[in-house]
Amino acid sequence: MAYAEVVVERAMKLQEVILRALAGTLTWLQAADIIGLHPRTMRRWRARFERNGALGLYDRRRRPSRRRAPAREVQQVLQLYREQYRDFNVRHFHQLATREHGVRLSYSFVRLALQEAGLVRKRRARGRHRRRREPRPCLGELLHVDGSPHPWLALCPESRQTLITVVDDATKRLLYAQLWPAETLHAVLTALAHVFRECGLPQALYTDRAGWAFVTPKAGGPVDRTQLTQLGRALARLGIEHIGAHSPQARGRSERVNRTLQDRLVNELRRAGISTMDAANAYLLEQFIPDYNALFSRAPADPTSAFVGLGPVDLDTILCEEADRVVGGDNVVRFDGVALQLAKQRGRPTCAGLTVLVRRHLDGRHSVWRGVMALGYFDAAGRILARPAPRPAAAPQPTPLVYSHRCRARGQRTVRPQRARLPVGATTL
Repeated sequence: MAYAEVVVERAMKLQEVILRALAGTLTWLQAADIIGLHPRTMRRWRARFERNGALGLYDRRRRPSRRRAPAREVQQVLQLYREQYRDFNVRHFHQLATREHGVRLSYSFVRLALQEAGLVRKRRARGRHRRRREPRPCLGELLHVDGSPHPWLALCPESRQTLITVVDDATKRLLYAQLWPAETLHAVLTALAHVFRECGLPQALYTDRAGWAFVTPKAGGPVDRTQLTQLGRALARLGIEHIGAHSPQARGRSERVNRTLQDRLVNELRRAGISTMDAANAYLLEQFIPDYNALFSRAPADPTSAFVGLGPVDLDTILCEEADRVVGGDNVVRFDGVALQLAKQRGRPTCAGLTVLVRRHLDGRHSVWRGVMALGYFDAAGRILARPAPRPAAAPQPTPLVYSHRCRARGQRTVRPQRARLPVGATTL
């Protein structure tokens, strides 16, 4: 039987090492390291050599496997990766090649073929991940908010953007992902406003200890729960628990999501020819987030959703920046250098000296409040805007008609309002 040149060279090298080990110039552990085999496998080759001589070191298979992949198909896969999907990880490349190019080879075969061709580096297998905490059982019970600065636009490598993400803990669903110039309070509040309007209010929010999230008097020390940031104030008004992480390891789930996004999103944006943040954000909403959730999300342990509907809550007056200010003698209030000239109010000769609440909303508008009364609305430059139309009031519920037992006997009907019943165990004062 004729053997290939590579097989003959391997058998000769194996024979040389075994002979040196038998002669005592090498230990069997050293021989196994030279060949790149496990010591147990090395013992098997020694037994075959002692039993059959040099012929025992050749491949004993006499016919090719019936499951062998066609060489032309393998070459096409290697060419596809080299020309269109370079720098993609193997799992991502295999998914796209199967979906868009009709590749039928298995993931393991494609990975080994790319590694043998030198297109992908061999990596040590990671150990089994051991979680210290089980995921929350219900959708909306805990949300992770994080920002990842990275050169997301590969076609513009000199610029760096920040990807703001909101991930559900129970299902790993990506509820929000958009590129921003930096991780700022405005970016985080915009992300939360989108999620709250689309899904509802969660029970808890998990963030790092950035300046927009917590007040930390001493670096590395505990946060001050008595001093709330703008985000802390908004979450407290909405009844959402705010949980802070004390280390990157504590935010392992959001960090793993960021690593997956850095590995996949950058390559997809480059392949789509996207070089601007607006186009990238549109691609995220229309293509990437649905594909990501279809691939990585899972069903929650409890199908009951923990999200709570907004109801009459006005997010515009909660998810914003606000601060107390004192009106000047010229009826002007200043907020971050923007002068807001208050108009004359009905029933009040002047507003000078009043302590008011100034809000800067997510769309850049400003509003000035005293209690529940709005004193004025302004644009981002401080120009006066018309007052928004008031929300339509909810229609009053009709009072149910209740019949009196005494009047029923006489054939008459009396109408009296039905009072609300207290729940069982409730008491009145």
